[in-house]
Amino acid sequence: MLVISRRRNESIIIGDNIEIIVSEIGSDKVKLCINAPKGITITRKELLETSDLNKEASIIPRKQVLDNLGKLLK
Repeated sequence: MLVISRRRNESIIIGDNIEIIVSEIGSDKVKLCINAPKGITITRKELLETSDLNKEASIIPRKQVLDNLGKLLK
């Protein structure tokens, strides 16, 4: 992991075509601007984690229903 300090309006470059710019610095948050090609997906990590939890939650009840149905059919 790289840890780097940046000030407002400073940026970092990832690869040849992704630039991350520090837009604003507040007391409890930092605003970032991301310039990347349209083909690159950018997703906030907490959205991915929530999506994974939702998928997991939807699978567990379905498995229980299928197990119970299997028991009834025997």
